[in-house]
Amino acid sequence: MMDLAIYCGPAPTPEELWSAWNFDPPVLAGIAAIFLFLMISAKSLRQRLAAWTSLLLMLLAFVSPLCALASALFSARVAHHVVLVTLLAPAIILAIPPEMLRRPRLPAQLSFITHTVLIWVWHAPGPYLFALGSPAAYWLMELTLIASALWLWMDILSPQRSAGAAIALLLGTTIQMGMLGALLTFSREPLFAAHMDSTHAFGLSPLADQQLAGLLMWVPAALPYLVAALLRLRSVFSGRSFDSKAPR
Repeated sequence: MMDLAIYCGPAPTPEELWSAWNFDPPVLAGIAAIFLFLMISAKSLRQRLAAWTSLLLMLLAFVSPLCALASALFSARVAHHVVLVTLLAPAIILAIPPEMLRRPRLPAQLSFITHTVLIWVWHAPGPYLFALGSPAAYWLMELTLIASALWLWMDILSPQRSAGAAIALLLGTTIQMGMLGALLTFSREPLFAAHMDSTHAFGLSPLADQQLAGLLMWVPAALPYLVAALLRLRSVFSGRSFDSKAPR
């Protein structure tokens, strides 16, 4: 097994997993600070619910045994990242009052390109292995993924962005994640050296684990973007329907 300084510790066995909670004080303090900021900022019931959702997702990602399981399984790492970029990021944006968010001044494509590049880079074998080499590298991966996802979802959910631009961002992100998921799913050999010896205890070969990760990125990860696109599209049609009934 490779000698890696993975943040959540070495790969656990199935018997050790449910006791592998992460109570790292800086992480707990960071989660508490973010939640406190969101709750103080919230002005509506929907924003408070989004803040509580953000808290639960942060605890799932960084405190629950999912953090340790991601040391053993690449599929768990992908599930962890899916939680961060498709669920936590929009929940945080929805928890913040719109007036506190800056009006988008940069082209919408820039947030999409930045997030896409980071998703592909951190799920490539070399950078991924680097990220597991030290806690600092791990947090570089996590924070850049979260920050780029926040930027993307802020563009998507901004009232100043047109429906067409928002839907294009959502569908573009769905397509690029699906392409990455397909590459992982149909690869003929395992690509991630960090998980060559850690998957067997969970009944998976390294290749099967990688294929499962690809399927997670290909299908479940696409659902939040597709739901958001459908909701935005519905709002457009509702607006048109309302306008069509207005007297001329």
